[in-house]
Order: sequence, then structure tokens, then C-alpha cells
Amino acid sequence: MTSPLLSLRGITKSYGQVHANQAIDLDVAPRSIHAILGENGAGKSTLMKMIYGVEQPDDGTLAWEGEPLTFASPVEARRKGIGMVFQHFSLFETLTVVENIQLVVPGKKADLVERIRTLGRDFGLEVDPLAHVHVLSVGERQRVEIIRSLMTDPKLLILDEPTSVLPPQLVEKLFDTLRRLRDGGVSILFISHKLEEIRAICDRATILRGGRVTGHVDPREHDAHDLARMMIGRDMPEPMPAAPLSGGERRLEIIGLDYRPEDPFAVELSEITLSVRAGEILGIAGISGNGQSELASLISGEIVLPKDQRDRIYMMGQDVGRLDAAARRKLGFAFVPEDRLGRGAVPEMSLVLNSLLTAHSLNLVRHGLIDKDKAKAFTDDCIRQYDVRTPGAEIEAGALSGGNLQKFIVGREIMLAPKLLFVAQPTWGVDIGAASAVRRRLVELRNEGMAILVISEELEELFELCDFIQVLYRGRLSPALIARDTRSEDIGRYMIGAQLSPEKGTA
Repeated sequence: MTSPLLSLRGITKSYGQVHANQAIDLDVAPRSIHAILGENGAGKSTLMKMIYGVEQPDDGTLAWEGEPLTFASPVEARRKGIGMVFQHFSLFETLTVVENIQLVVPGKKADLVERIRTLGRDFGLEVDPLAHVHVLSVGERQRVEIIRSLMTDPKLLILDEPTSVLPPQLVEKLFDTLRRLRDGGVSILFISHKLEEIRAICDRATILRGGRVTGHVDPREHDAHDLARMMIGRDMPEPMPAAPLSGGERRLEIIGLDYRPEDPFAVELSEITLSVRAGEILGIAGISGNGQSELASLISGEIVLPKDQRDRIYMMGQDVGRLDAAARRKLGFAFVPEDRLGRGAVPEMSLVLNSLLTAHSLNLVRHGLIDKDKAKAFTDDCIRQYDVRTPGAEIEAGALSGGNLQKFIVGREIMLAPKLLFVAQPTWGVDIGAASAVRRRLVELRNEGMAILVISEELEELFELCDFIQVLYRGRLSPALIARDTRSEDIGRYMIGAQLSPEKGTA
């Protein structure tokens, strides 16, 4: 048998009372694509951080090509040939793409720009090398992380949710790239909650539950249902059937909105028109970087509209063009941004204090004073209802795994009982069990009369959730398509800019 490229024995890591990893054994073979499966909080990211030198184990040993291994930092890991793409990005927002890559990859700027563009074309990871990171969408930032790792010529590449922000057309192209890397001698550790992807790309899978290894399998020999059951320890509930459309009042209406941003790297929006009624879910599909973040900021009130455009957005029947984010929330609007850390939550603050960011109006603050008992009770209720895996309400938001933080933010906004809920990337980085629960809850809320707008880059999610789907491409929206009468191929054509006759399946 071929000796493992990487071997872990008895790896253990705890953070106070949280036992993230307990006696983990893992072998990664040369020229393999090895999946790490587990729910949010199962210990996947912690384990990867120890392999990459970000964290040190409390106990256990690591071996690299048969030799004992101890990394004091990611720099040492990269020198050995280990690269990693984190779920939470490690980019400097005030620097350009190429400047971020220069921090890790040596070379002249002009040469690196050309390499970035070439890799982008070859791997379906296009991004402007000269754009500043702060203007990039979440999807574009993920592309930068993947390109940066590929440019270090790794022997082992760790990918944490690499396809979560890629459109369907480019996932298979990325998989072709990963297969070429594997055949060229690179091993890949692949973390994903998309079980069909794991079955398609991986030749081995290690399953974690509660910080322990519960099995090693060949995912190609099991269907997605079996893998889900092994991962979460129970059968998945069936999707909630759609209820008939209610034809309720319009809770959100945008009429012919144009937006010309001052930032030259931002996306212009042209003639944006959409409508969401009570008892409906409208989904917006599209490849990341086509104006999703600009549209989200305009709807949420984070961007002030120019004077000639302030009569284009209505919420609950009121013109909100002149209202800021707080005033829109007072009308019954709630928002889950795609950027969890920074916009959805403050990482250095406790979950209790993060609850206050948007839930303060629920009598959690009175006369300028925080009611600590009520704030904690609200937070504890959110943790319980949405199965947020955390030692308690006082833990810092930044200490949670990405999926658990997402569950907390989604739960916090739903608990505000809004009339209009806007969710960007509702299940990004969330495991299959939690994603199913979040989607079921959104459908329940729709059936109870809430108006819901969803931006997602996962077509399967949009078809499961939505009554209508529109596609955003280069700042323009397609007609509203009736989800049940529309094929994913039709949505895909809009996503790449192809013209599609809107006669069939158009609302």
C-alpha cells in the first residue's frame, strides 16, 4: 500500500469547555480527493486549521510523508506544500487582489496579474486582479482565495466549501481542475455540505460527529441519503410541500430602479423591477458579482439613493427611498446579509450583544438601558430554536463556526416577526441538516403570510424555496419566472447572459 501523504493520530483540541476534536485519526493518500463530512460544529474547520498550522493540537501527532510534523504557522505549512482556502476569508480589504496575492506569492506585479487572469480563465474563477477586495462580492473573494492557494503549487490543498459561491455552470469546471491537480500529484482535502458533489469528486470520506471520527467510507458507494444519515445520525425530513399562492398585499416593490455607483469597481444596476407579495417567496439567482451586493444594500437602506431615484422602492406600500436602514426596519423589514462577520454580526461581541443589534426594539432596551435578562432570554431562545451549537449566549460571535453563526443570524431576524424578510445566501456554509431546517422554516413563514426575498447562488435551493425566480446578470433582472414551470437550464442561460424567450413560465 502507498504510504499516506498526511497522517494524523489521536489529534485532540479543546477551547475551554468546547471539545472541538477528540482523538482524531486520519490518513490522506497521495493523489486523492478526500472529503471531510460533518455538521456545523463537528470539528472540521478546527481540524483543518491544525493541519495548516493556524492552531496547535493539545494532544496527538501529525506526520507528513512519514516524518513527524509540527507547524508553528501557515508560512511553514505553505513551505512544506500545504495550501488552504478558508471558509472565512483572510484578505486585506484595502488592498487589491494582486496585492493580496503578492503577500504570499513572490513575483513581479505584472507577471502575477497575468497568472491570475490565466488561472481565472482556466478554472472558471474570473476576478479583476486590480480590483480592491472591499468592492468584491463574497463569491469573488472566494475565487481570490482559491487562486492564491493554487499559485503556491501545493502538494496538499485544503478547500473549505469551495463551491458554495460558484454557479452551477462552473462547478464541474472546477471539478475538472481538481481532478487535473489530483492526477498531477496534488492531494485535496475537500469540505462541503453538498453530498452529491462529494459523491462526484471524492474517492474517500471521513465523517465527523461531535468532534469524533464516526467512519471512513468511499462516498461513491453510498447515496446522498446514506451519507446524510451517517453525518447527522438521523434521517432527513422530507421537504415541505408548497402551499397555494395567496395573492396578498405587496410588501416590496421596486419600479425601474437605476443605480450608478461612484465606486468604479461596483456594478451598475439598470431598470430593476420586482415585486414580493405577502405569502410569496421571490428568489434572485445569478453568478456572484453581477450586482447582488449593490441591490441588497439599496433594499436594506445601507446605500442612499440619488434624489431622482428615491421614489422607486416601496415597502408595505410606503415610499422608502428617503428612509435609512433603521427606519425601514421599523416598518417591519428584516435583513440577513451575505457577509456574516462584519455586517451580520460583530465578531468580538457576545451573542447577547449581537442580538441587540437588531432585536433591541423587542423591549430589550428601555430608556437607553439594556434589560440583560430579556436580552439573554431572547438569545437563549434563538440558540435553542435554531440549534446553534455554542457553549452559551456569552460566547463571542467570532468563536462560532460559520454555519452556526449563520443559523444564529437567520434565527435572530426571523424572531423579529417581520412582514418582509430579505435573506442573502440563507444556507451558505450550513450543513445539510441545518440547511433543511432553515429552508423548511422559510416555507412555513411564507405559508403564514410573510413576504420573503431570497438571493442565492444555489439553484437547487431556489427551486426548493421559491414561487418565482428572477436572474440578475450584469446589473439587470430577468422577468419573473414561475419556479414550478421553469427548468434549471433556463435559469442557467439567463445566468450567463443568453437571451431566453419569456413566454413559457413567466409570471
